[in-house]
Amino acid sequence: MPQWSNDKHGNRTLSIALIGTRGIPASYGGFETAVEEVGRRLADRGHLVTVYGRDSGDVGPVYLGMRRVTLPAVRKKSLETLSHTALSTAHALSRVRPDAAVVFNAANSPLVPILRTARIPVALHMDGLEWKRSKWGRAGRNYYRWAELLGVRNADALIADSIGISDYYEHQFNAPTELIKYGAPQLLSAPPYGIEKLGLAPGGYHLVVARFEPENHVYEIVQGFRQSNAQKPLVVVGSAPYSEGYTTAIEKLADTDSRVRLLGPVYDQSLLDALYFHAHTYLHGHSVGGTNPSLLRAIGAGTAVISFDVSFNRDVVDDEGWFFTEPPQIASALEEAEGSSDIASLGERLRKRAEEHYTWDGVTDLYEDLLLRLARREVAGPARKRARRNKSEWN
Repeated sequence: MPQWSNDKHGNRTLSIALIGTRGIPASYGGFETAVEEVGRRLADRGHLVTVYGRDSGDVGPVYLGMRRVTLPAVRKKSLETLSHTALSTAHALSRVRPDAAVVFNAANSPLVPILRTARIPVALHMDGLEWKRSKWGRAGRNYYRWAELLGVRNADALIADSIGISDYYEHQFNAPTELIKYGAPQLLSAPPYGIEKLGLAPGGYHLVVARFEPENHVYEIVQGFRQSNAQKPLVVVGSAPYSEGYTTAIEKLADTDSRVRLLGPVYDQSLLDALYFHAHTYLHGHSVGGTNPSLLRAIGAGTAVISFDVSFNRDVVDDEGWFFTEPPQIASALEEAEGSSDIASLGERLRKRAEEHYTWDGVTDLYEDLLLRLARREVAGPARKRARRNKSEWN
């Protein structure tokens, strides 16, 4: 039975394990940001939160009220995530015995049955359509598709961070999900001196922040920009951990247009915030993930958006932006945005949308409710034990 206690207000408190990410402090991606933002709020509400990670860092064993457990991983692309999650699972079983666990990433689904066999209820956060990412070869893509099915069959609950991902699991497996989106940081101001050191002016550039991978369409964005008559430069932030050839192609394309500036990765959060806040537009080419933290950061900064036309992005932006699938549409959107007298109010409408629909407090409410239901054994995952994949493709 769950070993929960009550806080001073009589509310039930849980021991919670968050497994499968690089850990905290968040410095990598959406999962890590969610773990930090949700975990710290759960800890503030009296829950005992244990976060597993791979980098010990220099912040100590407790961070923002959360217990940090650092464990190693096999430093190989195909094994890093699963090897670390295996060690984390062993630690959770032997040392923590949480009332409920959240495992992030469908790739970690082989560890879910082990937790459930030990009577630890598990929610599996499925992420986006990882098998569509170009960095994976045939074996990697097949593994992710298999892992999706394994997760559907074994997790007590499935978490989707966008309506598009929720629809995907409903279509492919007839599996319901818990729809829990990410929060958007509210950025109401940012000192301009960081961008000024780069030779940029507030409102005087267009921005891209993305890993250099084909499914993020950075190459097409640069193509579209080159086809445009845009007067403001295009600033591209990002790099490619696995796509050297793709990066080279982008660099060659950028070299043919002096308006394009490739900054590489930016790890200074204050500079990154300033880049988002002061951009004339933010161009978002991500096409296979769910709700994307970069896009949320842009709308939370009140920056107008030009995004790739998929359901995940439309769910965030709604009709308050421009959408593209081909470079000419990017060129047209850029020219229209530079000529628009409504760009500031458009950005403000997006900021208001972020404030109303993408708050970390609201996200935490949904996680807490799910974790309490898991601990009470109210979520019926085994009903999907015989799930099969729909043979018709989802689009």
